[in-house]
Amino acid sequence: MTRFTVNGQPIQYLLDPETPLLWALRDASNLTGTKYGCGAGLCGACTVHVDGNAVRSCQVAIGTLEGSFVTTIEALSRDRGHPVQQAWIARAVPQCGYCQSGMIMAAAALLARNGNPTDADIDAAITNICRCGTYPRIRRAIRAAAAVAAGRIVLEAGPAPGIDPADAARAVPAMTVARPRD
Repeated sequence: MTRFTVNGQPIQYLLDPETPLLWALRDASNLTGTKYGCGAGLCGACTVHVDGNAVRSCQVAIGTLEGSFVTTIEALSRDRGHPVQQAWIARAVPQCGYCQSGMIMAAAALLARNGNPTDADIDAAITNICRCGTYPRIRRAIRAAAAVAAGRIVLEAGPAPGIDPADAARAVPAMTVARPRD
């Protein structure tokens, strides 16, 4: 039996200690925000925090996590109020969206360590792969999130979880269609 804390809740997994954390989270805990990408630790879609550090969950056996604290995208912020989530929405980062939860978790870990990262710092810390190539938007969003966290700017939050998808575009300023002026 492996015991550690996931999203603030003590968990006991009755799984083989060699089970990758990714599969324990997705299959045993139904935390499907953590995505399977490559299974080799290269793409970063499965990034979560373990004791505050960004890790590729497909490469970590649950048996090595005894007593650790794991945070997934589901618990980064229940209301999408984390500065990285706000900036991701405000800077229209997602395209297909598959890599986003891992990318957001990697960015949140970076900003927890470095409140004012340079582009070089971002490039060194965010080694996740975005197949859509939104890297310039990712850098802008991380810089915006740092500014939000430091209190230098305020971003409007995106729609709360549970919003009707038909109303989502109206609730996100960056997605509002500009009307021509008379």
